[in-house]
Amino acid sequence: MSTSLWRSDVLRKIGDSVEWDVVVVGGGATGLGTAVEAASRGYRTLLFEAQDFAKSTSSRSTKLVHGGVRYLQQGDIKLVLEALRERGRMLHNAPHIAHRRGFVIPVYAVWEFPFYGVGLKVYDKLAGKESLGRSRILSRKETLEALPTVRQQGLRGGVLYYDGQFDDARYAISLLRTLFHLGGLALNYAKVTRLLKRNGVVCGVVAGDDETGAHFEIPAKLVVNATGIFSDDLRRMDEPETSKILAVSQGTHLVLPRYFLPGDSALMVPRTSDGRVLFAIPWHDRIVVGTTDDPVPNPEYEPRALPDERRFLLEHIERFLGKRPEPNEILSMWSGQRPLVNKTNSSNTAAISRDHTILISSSKLLTVTGGKWTTYRRMGQDVIDRGAPLAGLKPTESKTAGLRLHGSPSSALSNGWKQVYGSDLPFLTKLIHENAEFARPLHDRLPFQCVEVAWAVRYEMARRVEDVLARRTRALFLDARASVEAAPVVARIMAAELGNDVAWELQQVAEFSAMAEQYQWND
Repeated sequence: MSTSLWRSDVLRKIGDSVEWDVVVVGGGATGLGTAVEAASRGYRTLLFEAQDFAKSTSSRSTKLVHGGVRYLQQGDIKLVLEALRERGRMLHNAPHIAHRRGFVIPVYAVWEFPFYGVGLKVYDKLAGKESLGRSRILSRKETLEALPTVRQQGLRGGVLYYDGQFDDARYAISLLRTLFHLGGLALNYAKVTRLLKRNGVVCGVVAGDDETGAHFEIPAKLVVNATGIFSDDLRRMDEPETSKILAVSQGTHLVLPRYFLPGDSALMVPRTSDGRVLFAIPWHDRIVVGTTDDPVPNPEYEPRALPDERRFLLEHIERFLGKRPEPNEILSMWSGQRPLVNKTNSSNTAAISRDHTILISSSKLLTVTGGKWTTYRRMGQDVIDRGAPLAGLKPTESKTAGLRLHGSPSSALSNGWKQVYGSDLPFLTKLIHENAEFARPLHDRLPFQCVEVAWAVRYEMARRVEDVLARRTRALFLDARASVEAAPVVARIMAAELGNDVAWELQQVAEFSAMAEQYQWND
């Protein structure tokens, strides 16, 4: 049976501890991956997240687990090779969350057949034993069978290749559960406000609990800055005069009804009119279209889609899928920001490498930034390989390449949304048997049940309505208006689970509804 994760228990354990081996600041893909890496080696590990786990970049990806066809075009063979190896590991270690998906590039000019066909054969070759299937040329008829709504005028055929797909926020929660299984601890809504130093060397952190107002002084042998787009903030907490290293890039996505692209294949446009890559991908019975790649001046937790991004996506949906969405057909719209290490001072964020960078300051604060979801595990391994000797920790080999994550099933998966729970699914069913009210749907346009709210509170550290509707379920990302309509039900169940009053319910619904406005298309 899954072990419940009650915040009070975590706070008590943190308060009872003396010195930690590793403290990770940041609860996104990189931070969680680093914490799992450290805990799996037997190091006493604690993670702090200022907001909710995967609140920022790590829940707003294009949902791809991929080597990166575009990076191959850019000649970044090292990154592609590493990402292809890690793609295979993600699909193996979390098959309930990550799986294979066929992608089709529609071909409108004869020269594109050899150009993309040869390039994807190289992609296949680089994958080696981690290949998900051989790419091949498709006839016009086969292309239309795979992409029934693709623009037919001038269509010559297509090229099929295989890559990975996943649910990013659910993968982060699986990492969180795995961290606890390994003996580590994590706390959301706990911001690091100060670094502790002894003789000029970082020796811990001060963190504040957003809910109780309590502050903790946490001694640690190694402190890792894994705060993503906010990495420069923590670096300046360590060294106020240090120079900025990040260029922040924004990517926006639209979510459409399934009829915009029926079938199991995804559409991949390798080069739009302005040189970008565009995907239209089936995801939880919707279609995700994205992404853009535009520089923005400052990192934000809740970035808004820019007018040019909205226009770009609408134009290309119409160009390649033959229909411009009506406002009521845009079910959700979200933007995420990427931390890119700008070593060349390039103004073109699309050209900046997605490889990761590790920096060690003079006070021994270790910062990891850049990278991409697919290489999160390798980033964590590299961090602990560098950090363990720095902190005087006993050398231990990495064990995570084959580490099955929490929920990884031993038998066949269920179909549809519920497969993300993997081996936990029977326990959700048991909760329904104990409380028949939990069987009710959250909303008639969403695939979720009330039981998932209680589960998220008891076992996945959900504290706010947004946590449940955005990242434990994906309601906000699948249908923003439906998620707002479901918010009162979620608040009521959470209040009962957490022991909160009606005033808390009303405040949570109001806060979520205000935040969710920007996910709705309003002309």
